[in-house]
Amino acid sequence: MITDFIENYAKLIVSVPNDVRVTKELIDDTFAEITVEANSVDIGKLIGKNGNMINALKTMANGCKAKNGISYKIQVIAK
Repeated sequence: MITDFIENYAKLIVSVPNDVRVTKELIDDTFAEITVEANSVDIGKLIGKNGNMINALKTMANGCKAKNGISYKIQVIAK
């Protein structure tokens, strides 16, 4: 659920939406890492000025923690 939302959200922001890939890796029962891969020209758009865009995604992920009890770390990397 959260990965689908982040992928759709990221595709709306970036210039090359076909290069966006979102993966989720469960570290343990209470922690997961979400990796957003995007074209290198779009990394700045995903992070945003002063980190505002990535912080908005982190806030959304923290809201999901209340529902399923899993904490999320979001990482943005360039292809």
